[in-house]
Amino acid sequence: MERRSGLSAPQLDPELFGRWSERFARFMGTATFIAAMTLFVAAWLVWNTWGPQQWQFDPRDLNYTLLTLILSLQASYAAPLILLAQNRQADRDRVSFEQDRQRAERALADTEYLAREIAALRLAVTDLTGLVREAVAELPPVHGPRWVNPDHGDADA
Repeated sequence: MERRSGLSAPQLDPELFGRWSERFARFMGTATFIAAMTLFVAAWLVWNTWGPQQWQFDPRDLNYTLLTLILSLQASYAAPLILLAQNRQADRDRVSFEQDRQRAERALADTEYLAREIAALRLAVTDLTGLVREAVAELPPVHGPRWVNPDHGDADA
């Protein structure tokens, strides 16, 4: 027998929920949140300690049970949201690390290629230098003026 339910589970967009959890976690780490929570707890304690007895909703005699319950509930939701935000950040860090590693590998390959090219050019220049020296050595000796100054027309020996 097939069971049908009139209610379907709500569909949450994981990316949207993840971004929201990151904003929530970021806010919980701010001075604004800490100050607001401190003021809230202080006002709660002052009201339920020294306020009119008939208006106290969480009296000191019961050890502020409602405040403890509220703070526990907040912590029970905050912890998984903060972990989700940390996991998303760790995933982004892993992707960034992988991209950095690939860039470093390409840079190393480029550097090694350039080093080989420079070495080949040095060898070619060395070979060319030897050829030029041989060609110069085969030239007949120069007799007479080696240089004539065009401005004066005189020859230097």
